[in-house]
Amino acid sequence: MNLPRFISQRIQKTKSESFTSTVVKVGIASIAIGLAVMIISFGILIGYKQAIKDKLFSLSGHIQVSKITLNQSYEEIPMPIKTNFYAGYRKNTMIEHVQAVANKAGMLKSNEELAGIIVKGVGKDYDWAVFSQNLVEGRQLNLADSTFSSEVIISKRIALQLKIKLNDEVLVYFIQSPPRVRKVKVVGIYETGLEEFDKNFIIGDLALVQKMNEWDNNTCGHYEVFLKNFDDLDYATGTINSEIDLNMKARRVTDMFRAIFDWLSLLDKNILIVLGLILVVASFNMISVLLVMMMERTSMIGMLKALGADNTQIRKIFVYNGLKIILKGMLYGNILGIGLSFIQFYFKLVPLDPENYYIDHVPIAWDWAVIAILNIATIILILAVITIPTFIVSKMRVVEALKFKE
Repeated sequence: MNLPRFISQRIQKTKSESFTSTVVKVGIASIAIGLAVMIISFGILIGYKQAIKDKLFSLSGHIQVSKITLNQSYEEIPMPIKTNFYAGYRKNTMIEHVQAVANKAGMLKSNEELAGIIVKGVGKDYDWAVFSQNLVEGRQLNLADSTFSSEVIISKRIALQLKIKLNDEVLVYFIQSPPRVRKVKVVGIYETGLEEFDKNFIIGDLALVQKMNEWDNNTCGHYEVFLKNFDDLDYATGTINSEIDLNMKARRVTDMFRAIFDWLSLLDKNILIVLGLILVVASFNMISVLLVMMMERTSMIGMLKALGADNTQIRKIFVYNGLKIILKGMLYGNILGIGLSFIQFYFKLVPLDPENYYIDHVPIAWDWAVIAILNIATIILILAVITIPTFIVSKMRVVEALKFKE
């Protein structure tokens, strides 16, 4: 028979309203709250990072391929669509999709206001499934076969600024020599929360940009490359650079939006510091719980020593008690953390300010491997820490421990 476990179970079954029972409840609560906070925090962190990345990818792809140039304006250097890379990208197992697009600067005029914009021209190879997450009103463009479409999708920010509604007709002035103007119809309104994109870009037909630039239908401004796995970004960029023409270059999305990705990396460091502090607090709470338990059971420790129990056996009694407290706290913590995460995931009760956080609600992502790691790390760390106060058992003398009852 395992004597330490047996005694530990008998102690746990003892009905007591002592100070120890209150401290045990505090220990269980601290572990439960700490684990719940960690589960929710990682769910929010992973969900937030993924939401921001998905928005960036929907606007620019994972990699952009364009002509090598010193030009820093939105007016792009023309490049052919039907290159060897474009024709054979499906042979590259890392690439999901490639689409040809082109940007052109202009002015958008409504009946009351005027604003500078960039027309992002998209073709029939454009992946609307990726961009559709940003649509808040209307539909995608209907692209014509023989001529350019006069339909555009504008941002909610531009719509409010120029007082434009869905299905309104507006004028686009293209700044060139000679200037050109085209009447277009607003068939969709999008919102990404990314100020740099929302205040500048409207989505139009690639054929319209080709027409204004006097390009043929085999010309674009750049490719947007989507990968199957974002983790392959660096290697895929190197591979693409070796496959494209010598006068072209491939740029990673992490380079195009460096400030945002640096900010997301900073979030990782901050959350790890906070979670480390939570674990430290939970560990010290458990140390306090065991110290109180041992103080209240001093006479029992003396009796066990008098009967021949060694220090290791007595220490195991309190470790088993601590383990039960940890497991109970982790059970409640998982129920609380996963439960609140499910509520936020489905009902989106906690909002965010899109102007500051780029999204309108707190996102939640489910990574069960991370939740498992948090549980394992919690039990290992706290279990290792609670063995420290049990060493006080070896310092207790039998006579003094027995007198403690008096």
